[in-house]
Amino acid sequence: MADEEKPNNPAADAPAQTTAPTVTWDDSNMSTSYANVVNVASTREELTLFFGTNQTWNVRDSKGVTVQLTDRIVLNPYAAKRLWTLLGNVLREYENRYGALNLDVRDSGGGN
Repeated sequence: MADEEKPNNPAADAPAQTTAPTVTWDDSNMSTSYANVVNVASTREELTLFFGTNQTWNVRDSKGVTVQLTDRIVLNPYAAKRLWTLLGNVLREYENRYGALNLDVRDSGGGN
């Protein structure tokens, strides 16, 4: 048996190839919302993102700011970190193309 030749099978000798799964983005049930205000709350198990719009157009004449919350997204910490990485990359590209975003309201005239 030791002298018996093995059949030539290149597929058996080649390392197993892994194929990345195909992702299909189904937007048939997607809705679109606009937000100019965002806030985040977190626990050990999840992060909650709150989105809304500032409804106060004349802040100097009003005694407070009204924010109409419209959407809440709850993420586990792993999905939140992936989102953080993606947003960081997109914002870096944005600022390289259009210039730095200034979040200091006093210097930018209110920010957008």
